Amino acid sequence: MLPWKRVVRSLARPLTALLLTAAVAAVPAATAHASDAPTWGSPRSSAAESGGGWNDYSCKPSAAHPRPVVLVHGTLGNSVDNWLSLAPYLKKRGYCVFSLDYGQLPGVPLFHGLGPIDKSAGQLSAFVDQVLAATGAAKADLVGHSQGGMMPRYYLKFLGGAAKVNALVGLAPDNHGTNLDGLTNLLPYFPGAADLIKATTPGLADQVVGSDFLTRLNTGGDTVPGVHYTVIATKYDEVATPWRTQYLSGPDVHNVLLQDLCALDLSEHVGIALFDRIAFHEVANALDPAHATATTCASAFS
Repeated sequence: MLPWKRVVRSLARPLTALLLTAAVAAVPAATAHASDAPTWGSPRSSAAESGGGWNDYSCKPSAAHPRPVVLVHGTLGNSVDNWLSLAPYLKKRGYCVFSLDYGQLPGVPLFHGLGPIDKSAGQLSAFVDQVLAATGAAKADLVGHSQGGMMPRYYLKFLGGAAKVNALVGLAPDNHGTNLDGLTNLLPYFPGAADLIKATTPGLADQVVGSDFLTRLNTGGDTVPGVHYTVIATKYDEVATPWRTQYLSGPDVHNVLLQDLCALDLSEHVGIALFDRIAFHEVANALDPAHATATTCASAFS
């Protein structure tokens, strides 16, 4: 290997690792996934979570909650760990809840959400079709964390998802990309680093502010008609930064800052999806606005 190539790799690899660490949404623990790694074109839900009450394909939506809820994990998350708290929370309230794994790189069995985001959106499309067929529902609601709150917008805008989705709720979604607290501004100082990240983990490259993917996604407006959008953000987010770029603009958008609901809420990017019941209460309000109740600090105990 030429000396300059060796230098590029020595610098780019630590930077890639840094981006991976900063973007983590949940630490995968479901080692059973390793034996049946999907391709980018195949949606998959794990059997592991069915014991927790979700991904039950015999579940039929009730009159009170007529739409199944599809949970979409974040970068490096998976269909189990990302939702160990929110999925049971929604199941207890009478929803049919489903989750998928997407964006798995060939040969990387444990880490999800790293493949090209447009391909991941195709996996989501196939999974929603699977859920609708099983439940008999006409539409689904989507709840996503981080990349999982942004990626579905590609499905809605370009893959016909708007006809099959009633609402999209994003928990700390990087709707307009992230600069990782300024870390991505360092990429030009590491020749070849950006290309290496794009080649090895395209799902990360797609989320950097100004990427070709994000430019296409946001050109012509953030939203599409017929879908209700909710964004739930925290000012302590250290991954999807600056946090205000998570917000959407459009005629049917509700942007929420957790600290406006409860100033004592200290959740950051990971915590908002893993254990923040104040955020969960606001998710429930977004899924059933006709029966919404005020979200306050007391919601943490509801």
